Amino acid sequence: MDLNLENISPEEMEELKQTVFLTTLEELKAWARSNSIWPMTFGLACCAIEMMGVGSSHYDLDRFGSFFRTSPRQSDCMIVSGTVTKKMAPVLKRLYDQMPEPKWVIAMGSCATAGGPYIKSYSVVKGVDQIVPVDVYIPGCPPNPAALIYGINKLREKIRYEAKTGKKVI
Repeated sequence: MDLNLENISPEEMEELKQTVFLTTLEELKAWARSNSIWPMTFGLACCAIEMMGVGSSHYDLDRFGSFFRTSPRQSDCMIVSGTVTKKMAPVLKRLYDQMPEPKWVIAMGSCATAGGPYIKSYSVVKGVDQIVPVDVYIPGCPPNPAALIYGINKLREKIRYEAKTGKKVI
C-alpha cells in the first residue's frame, strides 16, 4: 500500500501521529535492551551490601526489568562495587570479556570509581576504568540503593540515546 501524506488534513495527521507508532529497528532494540538490563554483580566490599539492598522488596529493582545474574554469559551489565585490588583485576577483566555484546559497566562507590580511601595503597587499582570501560559512575561511600537505581536509569537513557543518534557517549 502506498501512503501519500500530502493529501491528509492536519486533523488526520494528528490522529495518525497518535495512533501509529513509527521507529527504527535500532531504536526498538535499544528500547528492549534498556528495559531488560541483566546485571552481573561483582561485589568486593561494603558497597556490595547496598547493591544487595536494591534487589530487596523495599527498592525492588525487578520492576525495572533488571534481574541479577551470576553468570557473565547471561549478563549485559557488570556492577563493580567495592575496592578492586591488583590481584583481583585479571579476574574482573576475564569476566568482562566473557560477557556478550552489547555490554556495559557501572562503577559503584568511591573505591570502584577512584580507589576510595585506599588510593595510597600499592595494591589497589585507582578506578575500574583502568581495567574495563565504564559507562556510569555512582559516587558515594557507600552509595545507597536509590543512587544505584538512579545510575541504572542513567544507563538506560544512555542506551536509548546511543541508538537514536548513532553516537557512542563517553
